[in-house]
Amino acid sequence: MHTEVHVHGAVPLKSGVTQAEVEQALRPWLDYVDLDGLADATSAHQDEPGVVFDRRRRVLDICWTGWVGRNFQRALEVSFEALCAHAEQAAGVEVTYYHEDGRDEHSMAFVGPSVEAIQEEQRRSMIEDVSGLLSRHFAEAEISEVLQHVHQLFERRWSAAGAGATTSRGRASTTAPTTRAPSSKKHLH
Repeated sequence: MHTEVHVHGAVPLKSGVTQAEVEQALRPWLDYVDLDGLADATSAHQDEPGVVFDRRRRVLDICWTGWVGRNFQRALEVSFEALCAHAEQAAGVEVTYYHEDGRDEHSMAFVGPSVEAIQEEQRRSMIEDVSGLLSRHFAEAEISEVLQHVHQLFERRWSAAGAGATTSRGRASTTAPTTRAPSSKKHLH
């Protein structure tokens, strides 16, 4: 059984990174969907650009939808871990699965040059999400109280886990927990 997936984000790349290096990093993903390279990495939806290496801007732009099986997540994680070696700064990439039974699964993957950079991007992303949600109902002072607690949770997690631990190559890729939401079948950008 195949599931529709949408992958969306922009990863800033180090100066001098080549398309060949990006393709090599993304090889598990490209191989999984049977693509030779980024030139073939178009989206199933014509209004989405797919996976595009912009050498001038030094960014890997991802707005790609395709049909995948149950092992796609692992191929994506391995690809993002390899991409970390080429990342200038940490970035979040949204991954959304649209199941045939109407369930949607949303998760975030993070790519970055170090574990610390990824952890800081996770915190920044969470603060942005929580602030946006709370701003609909609460004043800034009340939002600040909640954000202070979010900061404390991140500090506690990093202290307990020994922040600074890296993978064997000194890079990391992290996938945030998946959340389930009612079906929407909409790609909002």
